[in-house]
Amino acid sequence: MDIKELVDNIDFINGIPMDDIPEIDLYMDQVIQLFEGKLSSLKRTEDDKILTKTMINNYAKGKLLLPIKNKKYTKEHIIIMSLIYNLKGALSINDIKLSLNKIIDSFSEDESYPLRELYSTFLDESENDVLEFKKGVDNKEEEIEKLIENNAELKGDFEKKFLLLCSFINMSNMYRRASEKLIDEFFSEIKGE
Repeated sequence: MDIKELVDNIDFINGIPMDDIPEIDLYMDQVIQLFEGKLSSLKRTEDDKILTKTMINNYAKGKLLLPIKNKKYTKEHIIIMSLIYNLKGALSINDIKLSLNKIIDSFSEDESYPLRELYSTFLDESENDVLEFKKGVDNKEEEIEKLIENNAELKGDFEKKFLLLCSFINMSNMYRRASEKLIDEFFSEIKGE
């Protein structure tokens, strides 16, 4: 399988679509079923879990979620859990909490925070991110192919794929560090507003 085919076979779901999140409140088991049903293609192995009761309870205890009423979860809870799911691939729970604090605090105070609009915009931008990612992979593959062509010692498919792997990880690490710096410089500051 070549890299373009590999990338084309990746499922780039970054959250549950707004229209797929019900307007009615759900019990925990229903929330877990919703996440499993909508995001199961993101599992690396069959044994992986998208969301568990323990995770939800830990998010609630850690104050990453809005207060839960009558053991039911609103559309806003599900949006926040979807955001957490997306962020936890790269950030610590503490960094996620810092990132969500303004949303949780603002929404808890007067319930007027535009969370649905923010999430819809995130999902829209995620589609642009996929296009940028695919362009970046194509460019990176071309760069590495040129490097290999110009180096008599590196001629194999293994070397190409290994260099791509290292480059992808390197880019991932740079984006994660930039995200952490944004959290340290901005989100930590707004906590003290």
